[in-house]
Amino acid sequence: MSGTPLDSSTPFALATLEDRDGRAFAAIVRDGRAAPLAPHVGDRTLRELVDDWDAAFPALQALADRLEPDAYGLDLDDLRPLPPLLPPGQIFQAGANYRQHVLDLMAGAEERGDTSDGQTPEERDAARAALEQRLAHGDPFVFLGSAHAMIGARDEIVLPSDCAQPDWELELAAIIGCRARRVPKERALEHVAGYTICNDVTRRDALNRPDARGMGLDWLAGKNSPTFLPTGPLFVPAAHVADPCDLQIVLKVNGRTMQDESTADMVFDVAALVSFVSNVAEMRPGDLLLTGSPAGNGASLGVFLAPGDVVEGTVTGLGHQRNVCVAESPAATREAA
Repeated sequence: MSGTPLDSSTPFALATLEDRDGRAFAAIVRDGRAAPLAPHVGDRTLRELVDDWDAAFPALQALADRLEPDAYGLDLDDLRPLPPLLPPGQIFQAGANYRQHVLDLMAGAEERGDTSDGQTPEERDAARAALEQRLAHGDPFVFLGSAHAMIGARDEIVLPSDCAQPDWELELAAIIGCRARRVPKERALEHVAGYTICNDVTRRDALNRPDARGMGLDWLAGKNSPTFLPTGPLFVPAAHVADPCDLQIVLKVNGRTMQDESTADMVFDVAALVSFVSNVAEMRPGDLLLTGSPAGNGASLGVFLAPGDVVEGTVTGLGHQRNVCVAESPAATREAA
């Protein structure tokens, strides 16, 4: 099943790339260089390969084993990386999955005197106690996101004109490789085809709805603005990710390190998240599961994204994102009116 390593140890990654003529193609990647997959597997997208991952992965592994280094004739720096899976399936997003991240969000809102964490000052002490109880005995918190927010690893992040607190949240994302329904935790990783990077950019000022107190945070408004989900550049098969619970997440803004944390600090690991989601919903090949973001977000520091900012992110072995923030154009604002 998906996620089961083969005996071969030849590492490889996959990517969906666009050439200078705007043509998209699936590629196999090693050491910063790529080879088109079409001559070897036909004109199939990575999404189509993931839809039949149990058959596709052995074929891809065999290809990686036999390709010589000079077969990788394309330099990744000369190509535009697109989100690896197009179109993606459902996007499941785990929230509050790093303890310090949640505490820092409350502390930051408290210091600024705002309610971007969804709490009034009177509610925060009770929320801290409830957090400790949930972490010890509770379940993950997962919501759905929009695929329309997704962009590539080097595309521009457009900051909406009515967004006062755009924030970064770099995350490890699992790519589902076979149907998952009521999967026990001990078998959950068998359903993971591989991993990629997502930056779950958030409108902090839109999460809290004073007009809808008691209904929770507004995840639609807070998470799904166009371009707010840079994804990729690589899709690394699970067999070539040594331990998803021992990867380093690093995010920099204008060269300054903001997030630098191990996925070992996840409250609920990848297996627990897959098991939980599959017991609530059905997961299918091509779905993404974002596993939460560690401490170091702008909301905890009182620093938010602005036009001209350069956001760079890495997760061990999964490539590098570099997205420049730009202001929403007046024309886009008029069209939406």
